Amino acid sequence: MGEAMFLVQAVLISLSGALSPGPMTAVTIGKGGESPHAGAFIAIGHGIVEFPLMIAIFLGVASFFALWHIKMAIAVCGGCVLIYMGMMMVKNRHNLNQQGSGTNASPLIAGILLAIGNPYFLVWWATVGAALIGNAMEFGIIIFILFMFCHWMCDFIWYYLLSFLSFKGGHFWGARFHFVTSIVCGIFLIGFGAKFLYEGMSYCKRIYGALF
Repeated sequence: MGEAMFLVQAVLISLSGALSPGPMTAVTIGKGGESPHAGAFIAIGHGIVEFPLMIAIFLGVASFFALWHIKMAIAVCGGCVLIYMGMMMVKNRHNLNQQGSGTNASPLIAGILLAIGNPYFLVWWATVGAALIGNAMEFGIIIFILFMFCHWMCDFIWYYLLSFLSFKGGHFWGARFHFVTSIVCGIFLIGFGAKFLYEGMSYCKRIYGALF
C-alpha cells in the first residue's frame, strides 16, 4: 500500500469515528445554539488532548491505555462529568446563554473534557488508532505528521459543520428549537454518562473481584 492510499484509508476510518453519534456530537449540537463556530473550538480542544496522545502512541505507550485500572478511572470520571453536563443542559434549557454544554464552560474546554473523559476515545486510539500509527511509521515521520493532521481535520470539519447547522436551525426555528435540543442532547449525555459509569463498575469488578 502506497503513501497516498494509506492516507485515504486513514481519512475514511477517521471519518467513520467522527460521524458516530456520541457525547461530542451532543455537545457540539448544543453549543451550536450559541455560536456557529463552537464546533471549531470543540475540535481544537479535542486536538489539544489528541495530538499529544498520538505522539505518545507513536513513542510506544499504547499499552498503558489498555490497563484495567486506567480504563476504570477514565470511565468513572468521564461518566460523572457527562452526567453533570447533561443535567445542567436540561436544567438550563430555558436559558439560551447557557445551553451548549450545560455549563459556562467554553467550547474549547468542553472539547478537552470530552476527550479526557471518554473511555471509547482512548480505547479507539489504543487499538485502531495504534494500528494506523504503526502503518504511518512505516512511511516515515512526514507521513505520520500528515496522518495526524488529516485525522484531526476530519473532526474539525465535521464538528464545525454540526455547530453551523445547529446555529442556523436555531435561528430558523427559534426558542423552541433550543429548548428541544437542550433536552434531547442533555438526555443523551446523561445516558452516555450512565453507560460509562456502568462500564467503570464492570472494570472495577474485573480488577477487584478476582481478589476475593
